[in-house]
Parts: sequence; structure tokens; C-alpha cells
Amino acid sequence: MVNLEWYRTFKEIYERGTLTKASVALYASQPGVSVHLKALETYVGKTLFERTSRKMVPTEDGKVLYEFIVEAINKLEVAEQHFKKTTQEKSPSVHIGMCSETFQLIIEPEVHKLDFDLVARFGAHPDLISDLDNGILDLVITPEPQRKQKTLVEYTPFSRERIVLIAGAKTDTKETERCLKNSDFKGLKEELLKNTWYSSSNEMEHFRRFWFENFNERAAFKPNYILPSITSIIRCLSQGNGLALVPDFLCQEQIAAKEIKLVWEGRVSTENILYFGSRTDLKYKRELAVIQDIFRSKMRGAED
Repeated sequence: MVNLEWYRTFKEIYERGTLTKASVALYASQPGVSVHLKALETYVGKTLFERTSRKMVPTEDGKVLYEFIVEAINKLEVAEQHFKKTTQEKSPSVHIGMCSETFQLIIEPEVHKLDFDLVARFGAHPDLISDLDNGILDLVITPEPQRKQKTLVEYTPFSRERIVLIAGAKTDTKETERCLKNSDFKGLKEELLKNTWYSSSNEMEHFRRFWFENFNERAAFKPNYILPSITSIIRCLSQGNGLALVPDFLCQEQIAAKEIKLVWEGRVSTENILYFGSRTDLKYKRELAVIQDIFRSKMRGAED
């Protein structure tokens, strides 16, 4: 007899339209889903889907097979839920993506209060947005929305971040402060170039923007140390000398504790609008709203 899991996999692909979405629904790997589908197609001797770049389109044979099995599979799933040993309802699970620093500052202190499951993923914004488009993530925090036609993703602005110049607490910034006081921006640029600079791979665009918007030229140098995260930069600066350009809300606590110092907010404000990127077909809208409310509350407090 054919493996019933092949039929269940086929049903999820048919209803969700992609291997990626089906794999998420089945809590299985995408290669595993592909193996099930190939095995079923070999067993029935028919091609069940036309593979396109964006979607799995059922063939006529696929449509016929779906009509034959869907009622039976649905009954089996109901039976499984009814007769399983535990009566506890399955907890909703929300998948979110953002930079690690934002998670640590905003979400991490609240995780123990959540009444639903949470899966967090960190990475570069384009990669996270790609996962959002593909249905792997439900919510992304990003300053880089990508508005495409025919997408199930919407972007909602909720806050701003300002890029500021910070220094290690032990860094001698007297000459820098003198140039700022006298509006000597030529001297300021020369003074800044003498320093040791820190940055992270995810923040290089902010680094270039701040320099160009405040000195009207591209930065003709690269940071001495490119670290994996802003948290690493702040820890390094708190122990020694150097400068860095970082989002203001990520370093306010350390500035207040005098572990680092705020040197300059720029004569031109270099800002990013932060967006919630979320899927319009998300089932767990209440849980998504909880995460969004945490961000709004924490970011409003940071702005105040």
C-alpha cells in the first residue's frame, strides 16, 4: 500500500502552492517534501504538478487525485487530533526575523511572557525578506522594504532609527569636540580619519550614508575592524579606543551607563524608517499583534 504521508504531502503542496509552504506546514524539510512528491508521482505514474519559478501548478491528473483523496485525508487528520493521547491544544508558532541586536534589546526580555511559540531567525535584511516572501517567516523588522507586485507581504512603518557617532569611553575626543563646537567640518573630517573605526557587515550602508550626507563625499577609507554585530562593537569600544556609527536605540543604555559616549548626531540627520514586514495570509494575527505592540512600546520609550 502507498505511504499515506505521500498523500498528505501532496495535499499540502496542492493547497499551499509551493514546496516551501508545504514543508513549513508539515514541519518537514523541503528536500523531504520533494522526495515524497517524487515517490508519489512514480507510484501513480503521472506528473501531478507543473513546476514554475513561483508556484506548483497542479496538472489535470493532480486535480483528479486531489478530489479523490482530500476528504479521506481530512477525516484522518481529524481522527488523529481526536484520539491523540494529549488533549492540550497545539500552541501557535510565529516565525520572526530581524538583526540579533534588535531581538536582544526588544524581544528577548519579553519572551518568557509570551503565550505562544516563537522561532527567531537572524540575518541580512534581503535574506530575511526573501524568507518572508517564501512563507518561511511571518514577520520581519527591516529598514529596507521591498515592494513587489503580486505579493502576500505588506510593510507598515512603526518607528525611526537615527545613525549616530559613538566613541569608546576611553577615547580622546577633545579635538573632535572642538571642531564640532567651532563648526570646523574640514578639521572634523581630518580628525575623524585619525581614529580607529569599527563597523559590522550589516551596517556598512549606514556607515557610507552618514559620511556622505555629512561631508558630501564618499568615505575614502574602510573601518579597521568589521565585527559580526553592533553588540560586539559596543563591547570592544567599552574596553578601549575607537569610533563607530550605529543606530541610536541600540546604544542608549550603554551611553547612559557611560560605557561609551555619544560624540555626534550629525549636522544632517541620517535616519531609517523601520517597518514591520508581515504576511497577509498569516493565521496567527493575534500573536503577530503582540510582537508588534512590544516593538511599538519599547521604541516609543527609546524615543522619549
